[in-house]
Amino acid sequence: MALVRDKDGKRLHVKSRLMGESLVSKTFLDQLDVAPQQRLYPDVAILKIGGQSICDRGVKALPAILKEIVANRTSHKMLITTGGGTRSRHIYTIGLEMGMPTGVIARFGSMISDQNALMIATLLSPWGGIKISHSDIVKLPTYFAEGIIPVMHGMPPYDYFAIKPEKGRIPIHRTDVGLVILGDLIGARRILFVKDEDGLYTEDPKKNPDAEFIPDITVAELMEKDQDDLVIERPCLEIIKNSEVIEQVQVINGMKEGNITKALAGEHVGTIIRK
Repeated sequence: MALVRDKDGKRLHVKSRLMGESLVSKTFLDQLDVAPQQRLYPDVAILKIGGQSICDRGVKALPAILKEIVANRTSHKMLITTGGGTRSRHIYTIGLEMGMPTGVIARFGSMISDQNALMIATLLSPWGGIKISHSDIVKLPTYFAEGIIPVMHGMPPYDYFAIKPEKGRIPIHRTDVGLVILGDLIGARRILFVKDEDGLYTEDPKKNPDAEFIPDITVAELMEKDQDDLVIERPCLEIIKNSEVIEQVQVINGMKEGNITKALAGEHVGTIIRK
């Protein structure tokens, strides 16, 4: 690209469409033409194993779920992420009581999610499970070529730079958001939330057994409902809506044998939230 100097001669630019732009102009961004987003790993399915819903149940839940993941490892390339669960709630409570800022509380959550990733990677190690960091994402093709099941913690790496929410100081970008951001980044084939509920309900079914099950819904419809409680973190909806590569995410009950296998194969189990 050509080099261009300002008329006053003080600054040298690389000539491009973005030259001299502030990158905050609404008009400019509306008019900016960009190439379609590349799907980096379109054959990969990413699964988040819930912290409170699955990991905290220990031996009563994890062995069966991991056994099903192992059974699918030759048919599907899978990247596993982990939630934080009850221990993250506990450290959030202490942090809030001690007046910690959002960034520190987010860092607490990352550490708990990281512990669960280590546990799951260790349990999967006889079948090629290894714990990876966020910076290892570019190594995924090598891992899959070697028959490895990569496991990483699900908290997005905002940590100390976590955005303070409108109310309170609990970080709003947690492990569900991490999964959706990761799905957008790699252009994943499937994005699966493995939880202990069948999917999305009109209310929390643990609190209201009469809550109605919602098998299929669009992001716009779900945002319009403005439900008090959701099965996934609320910022996930905006990320899905704005994504160029995510068509849907799926919430399944991992406690029911066969659900993971069916979802990996593209069957409609649980709730599908469509863009």
